[in-house]
Amino acid sequence: MSHPPFVEPLPAHTDTLTRHELRRTLRQRRRALSRQQQKQAARALASRLLGHPALYRARHIALYLPNDGEIDPGPYRALARKRGIQFYLPVLHPLNHGRLVFSPVNADTPLTRNRFGIPEPAFQDGLGRPPWALDAVLMPLVGFDRQGGRLGMGGGFYDRTFAFGRHTPAMLPTLIGLAHDSQCVTRIPTESWDIPLHWIVTDQHRYQCGKVDQGGD
Repeated sequence: MSHPPFVEPLPAHTDTLTRHELRRTLRQRRRALSRQQQKQAARALASRLLGHPALYRARHIALYLPNDGEIDPGPYRALARKRGIQFYLPVLHPLNHGRLVFSPVNADTPLTRNRFGIPEPAFQDGLGRPPWALDAVLMPLVGFDRQGGRLGMGGGFYDRTFAFGRHTPAMLPTLIGLAHDSQCVTRIPTESWDIPLHWIVTDQHRYQCGKVDQGGD
């Protein structure tokens, strides 16, 4: 097995940083990874996701196209398609602002860049899958802690889209955050509107709500 790329540990003072300061620091950190480090991390991530117990029976999975140094779920998608899984990409809802819809994506699905410059399928009312009808959602993280605290890009799209889970948690799909392990910090400051994750999977570990699962090698 190849060794993960060495990354200098974050300084201790990050425990006192605000969400904005953490976001800036961690975005710079992941963007500093070389192309080879990114490829190596993506392959390791694929291995951990393929062996993930929460994904064994999943048939409708949302994921994302990497941007801004995010860890790439592409190798996992390429391998998991052989299991008959239908994948979906998030699309900015043109009317219900601040929320996402999830459109099916295949090898020949045309993509256009949204207002953030991120490729997405064209919005087609009635074609997408409702968020509660997904089996799992793989979402990108800027930072995380081992208790399941997460830091995104700050738009709040996932929090608003899955806000129904506060009242009916049984309707939530399995929410799995993806990140480079070097994006882990001691503590992420949380907000009342944050929707907690079930799992966080990185190139080195699987974290479950405060637990660490070393599986997936």
